[in-house]
Amino acid sequence: MNAVRLVAVVLIVAGVLGLAYGGFTYTKGTHDAKLGPIELSVKDKETVNVPVWAGAGAIVIGGALLFFGGGRKSG
Repeated sequence: MNAVRLVAVVLIVAGVLGLAYGGFTYTKGTHDAKLGPIELSVKDKETVNVPVWAGAGAIVIGGALLFFGGGRKSG
């Protein structure tokens, strides 16, 4: 599998997941404090929304790469 096909498949999978879930959530540690034997940490939950046009665009671009970018060069 060449690099163009791999990128195309990754784009298609990411587009489908973006359309299916609509976004993803991750946890980000923002502050850590150590006061003697006591340790405090603050973790924020961040949400990233994936627009529908971005998911659909990734699927279209991935499909175009599979269709047009996979040709063999004659030399």
